[in-house]
Amino acid sequence: MSTPAPAASLAANSPTAEPPAAESPGSEPLASGAVPAARPGRRVRGRATTAGLRRWAVRLGSLVVVVALWQWLTTADVRAGLRFDRLPSPAEVAAEFSRQLTGGLYYLDLAQSMIRILTGFALASVAGIALGVLVARSRWAADVLLPPIEVVRPIPAIALVPIAILVFPTDEQGIVFITFAAAFFPIMVSTRHAVRALPTLWEDAVRTMGGGRAHVLWHVVLPGTLPGVFGGLSVGMGVAWICVISAEMISGEFGVGYRTWHAYTVVDYPAVLVGMASIGVLGWLTSASIELLGRRLTRWLPRAEEGPGERGAGQGAEEGAR
Repeated sequence: MSTPAPAASLAANSPTAEPPAAESPGSEPLASGAVPAARPGRRVRGRATTAGLRRWAVRLGSLVVVVALWQWLTTADVRAGLRFDRLPSPAEVAAEFSRQLTGGLYYLDLAQSMIRILTGFALASVAGIALGVLVARSRWAADVLLPPIEVVRPIPAIALVPIAILVFPTDEQGIVFITFAAAFFPIMVSTRHAVRALPTLWEDAVRTMGGGRAHVLWHVVLPGTLPGVFGGLSVGMGVAWICVISAEMISGEFGVGYRTWHAYTVVDYPAVLVGMASIGVLGWLTSASIELLGRRLTRWLPRAEEGPGERGAGQGAEEGAR
């Protein structure tokens, strides 16, 4: 004979009954009219926002200090081993930058350099990742392809400018080739090492469950190598900027590098510094974009640089974003 259910149980199972509020262990019930305490997730997100603002304030402050020191060294004509009296001041560089912004040539140079860097880098990314996976997964491909690659790899990409001039029909194609060569080797080498560093246990487990080579490649190898691949992409972007600017100085007609070198030949030092600053900003923006994309695609990785508090704050922020 079944015993009747307690009243509390019947109330809980009733479709019209409201679910009881979840209480944390050790918490006391709230009195009538009391205001509940802030949720832990809100406090975590608040700490994350405060920490992020503090870091940006420190970064901007460091730039302000550097510019202020530069202004003082140039206006005071300091000559302490280095001749700062010949260096343009930040005010002169800012005036030259404002003048260039009013014309269309500055934007044409920026667009030309960006087209070259993005084209060469995109080709290098595809070829470097594909070849890095191939030589790491196939012993036959490694024996055939790695010897000529290792012979060419130590050659600086800028040293290939004469070859590019002889082989390619236009200077534009030669500059893109130099950019490609500069970014290709860091990407390929990083991908190859990342594939070799994968634990064989992962692949064995997938094969045991019936996964084929293509399944292992798309669901084990490529996701597992993403951290190493994006490390190579970040390095490749930096090297590509160095080489594309050098190539523009040698054989270009437009571009930030060509314009910077032209300003130097006519002794326009404020314009030289404007070109250098533009190169730095463009390089920083492209590298930061790669790092941001890498973090988005590897959210499952623990961040070694974060402490326990910062890691919890980051997780709280991501939960709030979801």
